Amino acid sequence: MTDSVVKALTDPGFLMALLVGVAVFATIFTIIPSLGGNQMKMRMKTVAIERDELRARQRARLAADADRRRKGGGLREEQSAGMRRIVERLDLRRALVDEGTLAKLRNAGFRGQNPLTKFLFFRLVLPFVGFALAAVYVFFMNGLPNQGTVVKLFVCIVAAYAGFYAPILYVTNRATKRKQSIQLAWPDALDLMLICVESGMSVEAAFRKVSEEIGAQSVALAEEFVLTNAELSYLQDRKTAYENLAHRTGLESVKSVTQALIQAERYGTPVAQALRVLASESRDMRMNAAEKKAAALPPKLTVPMILFFLPVLFAVILGPAGIQVSERGIFQDQKK
Repeated sequence: MTDSVVKALTDPGFLMALLVGVAVFATIFTIIPSLGGNQMKMRMKTVAIERDELRARQRARLAADADRRRKGGGLREEQSAGMRRIVERLDLRRALVDEGTLAKLRNAGFRGQNPLTKFLFFRLVLPFVGFALAAVYVFFMNGLPNQGTVVKLFVCIVAAYAGFYAPILYVTNRATKRKQSIQLAWPDALDLMLICVESGMSVEAAFRKVSEEIGAQSVALAEEFVLTNAELSYLQDRKTAYENLAHRTGLESVKSVTQALIQAERYGTPVAQALRVLASESRDMRMNAAEKKAAALPPKLTVPMILFFLPVLFAVILGPAGIQVSERGIFQDQKK
C-alpha cells in the first residue's frame, strides 16, 4: 500500500495533473469575486447615484421655489412700492407715527420700514372702507329702518372711526400675546442660559443654544435670541445689542437681565451668579402672577354661579318636593 502511494506521488503524470488542478482552482477562486463584483464598491456606487438623484431633485425643487417666490415677491414688492408712494406723498409718518407706535410695532414683532408702511396705509384706507360698508348697509340695504338720517350718518362715522383704530387694536393685541409668550418661557430660558454659561460656553454660544431649545415653548423668544446673537456678532458695542433686546420685548424682566449682562460685560462680574438670581426672581414672578390669577377667580365666578349654577341647584333640590306636592294635590282631587 505504501509502495503504491509512493509510486503514485512520484509519477510525473500524476504530479502534472495535480498541479493543473491546483492552478485551475486558483484561477476560478480569483475570477469568481471579480465576476460577482465588490459589494462595497457596488454599495458606494448605488449610494453615489442615489445622492446625485437627490441633489438633482433638490435643485429642481429649489429652482421651482425660487421662481415661485420671484413671481409672488415681485407682486408683493409692487404692492409695497405703491403703499410706500402713497404714505410718502401724504406724509403720514409725521402725522401718525410717534415713539409709542414704533414701540408697539417692535413689541408685536414687526421690524423694518415695510410693516410701518403697511400700518400707515391701512390706517388711511380702513376708515373709508368702514364708512362705505356702513353706508351701503344703512342706506341701500335698508338697515336701521326705524332710525332717522342723522342716526344713520352717526353709525357710518362710528364705522369709519372703528376702521381708523382697527390697525392699532390689531398691533396691540399681537404685542400682548407676544409678551405673554415671552414672559412664560423667560424663566426656563434663563435656566438654560445659566446651564450653558456654567458649562463654559460664551454668551453668544449660550444665546444660540437656548434659541434652539426654547423654540418649542416660545417661537417669539427664540427669534429674539437669534437676533440678539446676530447683533452681538456684528455690532461694535455689545451694550446696544442687549438694549435692543429689552426694547423689542418691552418686558421689565428682560430689561433687568440685559442690565445685568451689560454690567457683567463692563465690570467683569460673573455672569452665572447674576443669571441664577434673576432666574429665581423670574420664576417667583411667574408663580405670583399665577397665584394672583387664581385669587381673582372667586369674584369672577360669582355672576356665572348666580346665573347658571344656583337655578340648576334649586331645581335639583326643590324638584322632588314639587313633584310630591303636585301628586298629593292630584290624589286629593281624585278622592273628592
